[in-house]
Amino acid sequence: MDLVAYVATAPRRGETVTGRAFRTVPGGKGANQAVAAARSGAEVTMVGAVGEDDFGVRLRTALEDSGVRTDGLRTVAGESGTAHIVVDDEGGNAIVVVPGANGSVSALAEGDEARIAAANVLLLQLEIPLPGVVAGARTAHDNGVRVVLTPAPAQPLPGELLALTDLLVPNEHEAEVLTGKSDPYDAANALLSHVPEVVVTLGSRGALYAARDAAPVLVPAPAVEAQDTTAAGDTFVGALAVAHGEGRTMPEALLWASAAAALSVQRPGASASMPHRHETDALAAQLSESRTP
Repeated sequence: MDLVAYVATAPRRGETVTGRAFRTVPGGKGANQAVAAARSGAEVTMVGAVGEDDFGVRLRTALEDSGVRTDGLRTVAGESGTAHIVVDDEGGNAIVVVPGANGSVSALAEGDEARIAAANVLLLQLEIPLPGVVAGARTAHDNGVRVVLTPAPAQPLPGELLALTDLLVPNEHEAEVLTGKSDPYDAANALLSHVPEVVVTLGSRGALYAARDAAPVLVPAPAVEAQDTTAAGDTFVGALAVAHGEGRTMPEALLWASAAAALSVQRPGASASMPHRHETDALAAQLSESRTP
């Protein structure tokens, strides 16, 4: 559950500021990406865990209301995961994640292997323990299912996980943590020694796509006035997975995903801000026309 405080300027260490609004919004990187993919037109099943608290009930209901299947979402003792978020008036955010029930997902549960094997794409994040992430990736790889990994929260990754990943989607900070290189082109090139395809998201500057034996492609982001960037990356990744899974070229898929992310940042909240397919289609069509020579 995202616990979001809206302020003019985020507090510095030791400082107290007065906020102008507070919201509790269903979130979590995995759930956000699941909702984004479902609203983008995919059939989605969520594998994960919530706690026995009221947040757990609300999180499950929010997923189901967005069209996400929750038969793989188990309920465990204790509290659900929470993210404590401060959003400033420029749309920037700072986040503290408390894993809660997510910390219990260190292995696949009964039925998870079959769910993964039946999918076209497995979307993975790092808000559950790494052994659980690796187990999911291994099952997907063994069954010919494409693995798309968002390496967030940023941390060093085991070689086994990278070897199982088909598409890695870090932001600039995460790419630097993984490679030690601050330039996104250099970071993407370094990552290609571990994974076949990389998309480095660059916020308002767009997204950089790189693949082995191909020239990198920069897809600019639409110019919009951001209200809340909390779930922009998850919206982008969920939409990208759907577009690529539908057989679009990567430049086309990136344009479509960028349109979805641009719509999301103009609205408050995480999953609540994510656009539906017809909205993304409309903006992507406008962007395509404006960029055609």
